[in-house]
Amino acid sequence: MLLVGGVSLALFLWLWSGGDDGAAAPVPVALPAAPAAAPVQPAPAPGAPPRLAQSPPPAPEGDADPTRDLKSYVVRGENPSMGEVIKRLHERGVHTGLGAFSPPGTSPPLAGLAVPADFALPEGYVRHHQSTDDGQPIEAILMFAPGFQLRDAAGQPVAMPEDRVVPPELAPPGLPVRRVVIPPPSDPAAFGR
Repeated sequence: MLLVGGVSLALFLWLWSGGDDGAAAPVPVALPAAPAAAPVQPAPAPGAPPRLAQSPPPAPEGDADPTRDLKSYVVRGENPSMGEVIKRLHERGVHTGLGAFSPPGTSPPLAGLAVPADFALPEGYVRHHQSTDDGQPIEAILMFAPGFQLRDAAGQPVAMPEDRVVPPELAPPGLPVRRVVIPPPSDPAAFGR
């Protein structure tokens, strides 16, 4: 675009100055057409926030989309728990934003044997890291790896727990047997407990 403007300016100045002493006739130059101008957007009223060109026009007053604002689910002055807010969202069919999460307590942390960070795990055992609903870390627990089958001394399969959490009697040799302690919520009211 800048090149086209520069060539146009040079041609204009050359023609305006009378050319090259009349020795040669000017040669017409074909220039590409300028792109069509974008439609003009009206200027916002003084004091009004600017709008993006691609944004849809705002909904008329009283016809706003209730799924776009959390205040549609919480009454002013009310202090619902996170579980209550998520429940309200799900009841109205909202499963995006906060509604994409399961309510707190839906999938409680697994209790199991604590695994020290420096303990070398034998084949088929894994550390399972988790946290509470309010983000507190929980010490890693010992679990069986997916697809792993423990066998006894005779090579026979041992019954595996359905949740894959290793019980004390199936702990690997040398692991100190100690159960993790799951911390209570830091603010029980915030999570509906």
